[in-house]
Amino acid sequence: RALFRYFLTNDVRVFFYHGENDLDYGLVPKLLNAIHVSVFVAIGFFYFISKEIKSKFDYCASALLFGFILLLSSKNIILVVILLSLIHFFYFSKSSHKLRLRNLIVFSLLVLLVFSYSTIKNRLAYEFQAHTKKSLSANVLEGIPKNVHFVSVKEAWQNKTFTPNDYFPGTAFRVYQFRIFTELISEYNVFFTGFGLNASYPKIEEKATQYNLYKGSDVDPGYQNKNFHNQYIQVFAELGVFGFIILIIILLINLKNAFKTKDFVHFAFAILMISLFLTESFLWRQRGVVFFTLFYCLFNSNVSKKIE
Repeated sequence: RALFRYFLTNDVRVFFYHGENDLDYGLVPKLLNAIHVSVFVAIGFFYFISKEIKSKFDYCASALLFGFILLLSSKNIILVVILLSLIHFFYFSKSSHKLRLRNLIVFSLLVLLVFSYSTIKNRLAYEFQAHTKKSLSANVLEGIPKNVHFVSVKEAWQNKTFTPNDYFPGTAFRVYQFRIFTELISEYNVFFTGFGLNASYPKIEEKATQYNLYKGSDVDPGYQNKNFHNQYIQVFAELGVFGFIILIIILLINLKNAFKTKDFVHFAFAILMISLFLTESFLWRQRGVVFFTLFYCLFNSNVSKKIE
């Protein structure tokens, strides 16, 4: 689809991420969501690289799927996929048993961490206060006009008010959402009960009005209708602390069973879900809850049989 659109438009944007709407440029339509597709593709990628005996087709499929993950441009998923690929190579693959590099690698990483601590600390401090359009997580609004003010993480957490000219990069917006979550839980005293399923949206809109965030228009969406973009916060806000605890238990059981079975695809699925929930309300979308429920049940049924 992207190749066909490229020949028509000669615009390389058709190969990356998703467009501002379903008719705009992008590798997948806006409604489909590039981050969600990245997760689906990642599971396929890990299936192929984890096969003990690989054919030429397996290598080609792995390369194609990894390229697709890069083009979808979800920084969070790309980082996790690379990390999991390294874990597979050094701990799960046959070569990991032949190459006795594990202790050397761990030692080297520890040494690098010790020597680079001050550099990492300074970099994080800069990111916290910098006014930059670059972000560690995906942006929530696309097509931002020029001469807007990019809100820093510090401003997102501390500012008493904003202006319609303030634009939130992905990380800053998620910090702002966490901020209003803590305020809403305190103001409405819903720590134990939550607001109810999808009942947090009017409260988020109220906060957007209170802080004077950009509201958009009929054709240009604003910030007031966005969910928390964090599954843990979304569950806590709408189902209360007990719903949050249940979600954590579900994820821990999944991770525990992945270690038990030593099934790398199961392990990759567990880590992907834990990281994805930090930046997306994945289970509050139909494709998300269907995908998670299906694979969770498939991986965690008959765990003892898998071990045998």
